Amino acid sequence: MVCTMFVGKYYLGDACFMLKGQILTPYRGVRYHLKEYSRRGPQNARELFNHRHSSLQNIIERTFGVLKKRFPIIASGIEPHYSLDIMRNIVCACCIIHKFLRVVDNDDSFIEEVDRELLEQDLQVSVAQPREDDYRIGSHIRENIENEMWQHYVNN
Repeated sequence: MVCTMFVGKYYLGDACFMLKGQILTPYRGVRYHLKEYSRRGPQNARELFNHRHSSLQNIIERTFGVLKKRFPIIASGIEPHYSLDIMRNIVCACCIIHKFLRVVDNDDSFIEEVDRELLEQDLQVSVAQPREDDYRIGSHIRENIENEMWQHYVNN
């Protein structure tokens, strides 16, 4: 089964992924951790891109961490036996139920537990050899996004 992407939409990959036309990764060797911005903002377009990439990645990791704690069907370590559409619907349903539960029974224990785990998590980065064409396409897309972000940041 082939998963098609919408034009202008990309997967967000961390540093262990290979930069591709559909997977955007942070720039290597450029600061980006949120705590590094407490004293001064980004100094160039690559730092801004990495900062926003890191912010989005943290939100995604936290969201899935909470959903996996609350709903074991998402956390299951077995190979999924549902179609991609069914898995997407399961995740959407879990998000809706989670939001409802937050309104009627605001228990932050799942969120606090996930936050603690994310703080303790060690990221081990492996470097893959990129395929030239796909890497070049990804690099071009990332540079265009980076430049547009920087222009908007500088002008505002």
